[in-house]
Amino acid sequence: MGDCIFCKIAKKEVPANIVYEDENFLAFLDINPQASGHTQVIPKRHFRWVWDMPFDQKTPGNIGDYFRVVQKIAKAQALAFKTDFIISKIIGDEVPHAHAWVFPGGPIEGNPKDFEKNAEKIKLAL
Repeated sequence: MGDCIFCKIAKKEVPANIVYEDENFLAFLDINPQASGHTQVIPKRHFRWVWDMPFDQKTPGNIGDYFRVVQKIAKAQALAFKTDFIISKIIGDEVPHAHAWVFPGGPIEGNPKDFEKNAEKIKLAL
């Protein structure tokens, strides 16, 4: 998927504020955050929709592993931004690559555009 911005981010062809990475998944701050720490969690392998990811637990990068990463990011955000109100959304129409939005809800302190500080908070909480 040569034109996919998330594939380019996963390949490090486009810079991003990465907060988590493993062999199959990447989590990075959204460039148009709805809240401080707004993170996109993506599979590194291109799938159009989250629901297209493999279900078989023996397959690396399966949907169960994916949601464990989403959970890990949500729990880190809760610690980092001192809230238990974490919002997650799977919409997928704005970028044609499987992804989940994860971000703190409710009133939280901080500037959503302070990417370095927000990324560091999440990394420390992981």
